[in-house]
Amino acid sequence: MPKAYWIAHVDVADADAYTLYIAANAEAFAKFGGRFLVRGGTNEVVEGALKSRHVVIEFADLATARACYSSPEYARALALRAAPVSNGDLVIIEGYDGPQPGA
Repeated sequence: MPKAYWIAHVDVADADAYTLYIAANAEAFAKFGGRFLVRGGTNEVVEGALKSRHVVIEFADLATARACYSSPEYARALALRAAPVSNGDLVIIEGYDGPQPGA
C-alpha cells in the first residue's frame, strides 16, 4: 500500500501567530504518524507561481492522511492558521509504488 502525503503551499501574514499553529499541529501529526519531509526551508520556484512556504508531510497511507485532516486535533490547529494569519493550499495525495525509470 502506498504512503500518502499532505503537500501545502502557504503565505504567512502573521509569523508570531503562525507559531501557535506550528505548536498545535504537533498533537495531530504525532497521533496519526505524520512525518515532515519538507518544512519551510530555502526554495526556488522555477515554474509557475506558488506561495512562499512549502510543506510535505508523509503518512502511512491515504486513509491515515485523511483521518488526520478530519480529526478534532487538527481542526483545533487549523483554526490558529486560518486567515488572517495565513493563506494556504493543501492537497492530500496518494504516493506512487510503481516501476521507476530505468528499472
